[in-house]
Amino acid sequence: MPYPPATLADPDHPGPPARTFGDGPLSRAAALVHTLLTVEALLLFASSPGIVGLFLLGADASNLPLVALCLLPVGPALSAGLYALEHRGRDLADLHPARTFWRGWRLNAVAVLEIWVPLSVWLTVVAFTLTHFALTGLPGWWALLLAGIGAGSLLWGAHALVLASLFTFRARDTARLAAYFLLRHGRATLAAGSLLALAAGLTVLLTEALPALLAAPLLLSLLHSSRPVITETAKDFTA
Repeated sequence: MPYPPATLADPDHPGPPARTFGDGPLSRAAALVHTLLTVEALLLFASSPGIVGLFLLGADASNLPLVALCLLPVGPALSAGLYALEHRGRDLADLHPARTFWRGWRLNAVAVLEIWVPLSVWLTVVAFTLTHFALTGLPGWWALLLAGIGAGSLLWGAHALVLASLFTFRARDTARLAAYFLLRHGRATLAAGSLLALAAGLTVLLTEALPALLAAPLLLSLLHSSRPVITETAKDFTA
């Protein structure tokens, strides 16, 4: 059977553009999985000094100051993870998540610690007071108030971590913006609270190692839920 004659493409009506390697949904999914696995491994590596210290500490309330000290490397590591996930490549043939992670760590470590250290100290004071509340002689409603303040501080810290990881502000400006967005974008705040509750639930019900092993997907979820905060900050609070 003879083949049909070849014809030249009509320059005025070109066909659909040829799909290049890395454009398909399967390739994009593979790129996302590769990025998540790389960021997770780097998160654990960057946080490893503190994680090792946490596993060596006993489950005693008197160790809370040492827990806060062990958590210091975690702040810059989480920030670098957020930065790498926000700036991740979509092309499977051109992925550099490790390079992006360490760039984010170098750019944001100091700025994040300016938020992370005071927050860790404050939460340590709140947690220490609650675990020794019987010794304070205060009425019971004070414990509920302190617990509410601690929860609000964690939600504020989630917004502040996102802002410090993706934007360059002074620490006091980051703190003000994080407080502003607590009520301004209530759905983003509730989503951050849900992720924190999930991490706490996994720690209490299963093992404290599980939130660490799922840190990258949790950060990706935080980025997704914080999109309104990121968009408004880029639009209204940057040059």
